[in-house]
Amino acid sequence: MKVVLFCGGMGMRLREVSDAIPKPMVEIGYRPILWHIMKYYAHYGHKDFILCLGYKADVIKNYFLNYNECQSNDFVLSKGSKEVKLFNTDIDDWNITFADTGVASNIGQRLTAVRKYLEGEEVFLANYADGLTDLHLPCVIDNFLSKKKVASFVAVKPRHSFHVVSMKDDDTVSEIRHLSRSNIWINGGFFTFTNRIFDFIRNGEELVNEPFQRLIDEGELITYKYDGFWASMDTFKDKQELEEFYQKGNPPWQVWNSKGTAVISQGSGS
Repeated sequence: MKVVLFCGGMGMRLREVSDAIPKPMVEIGYRPILWHIMKYYAHYGHKDFILCLGYKADVIKNYFLNYNECQSNDFVLSKGSKEVKLFNTDIDDWNITFADTGVASNIGQRLTAVRKYLEGEEVFLANYADGLTDLHLPCVIDNFLSKKKVASFVAVKPRHSFHVVSMKDDDTVSEIRHLSRSNIWINGGFFTFTNRIFDFIRNGEELVNEPFQRLIDEGELITYKYDGFWASMDTFKDKQELEEFYQKGNPPWQVWNSKGTAVISQGSGS
């Protein structure tokens, strides 16, 4: 299945680190968060990507045009630096479409803008470019296909350190509990759509507002509840927490680490 990734936002709450680069290019370890998300999908066999670009699109384009496999893979350098022998590769079998979907466009507009690149795709995947999880993706897809609906998203427990308060009519507090322990679920992305999704989107609409409400009214929107690891990088604090996961080794979202590797030779050129 093709994977549409929404990469055009400015990341205003991450301006400390993303003022010069778009939010999807903020790094965790050696690679930007966008790479981690793409690597996740590729692990499950979905390697045909459509990047919906906007703010500082050139940074994302240049990153992949000048991609350095050696940065995150073990390799042997020989013949006076003229030959590089990689022990595995990241993106050699990926197909990436770079689509300019506008600097100020919302998610619905970005999705509509890449419709032409989804011709012939009965079902496709889509996601924000700032969320990570260890969720077993085939379970989500199988659930979606079995329900025969138009759209699905993953519902997750919020991770923020707020407390939910329940009150009586006289404002007396009846209950207070941590947000993550409440019965509140949020949209965690990781969408699965049929091509009928475009019948529900009108010009200029934000995807999760009017289009999703139409889907709800017709009983065509489902969710997959997941209470395992999920995190989004909305703030600098979120970035620090993900970096801590990475520095400790084997971060939960790197589901591909259990995969075997093969030896591949690659000439380094002149």
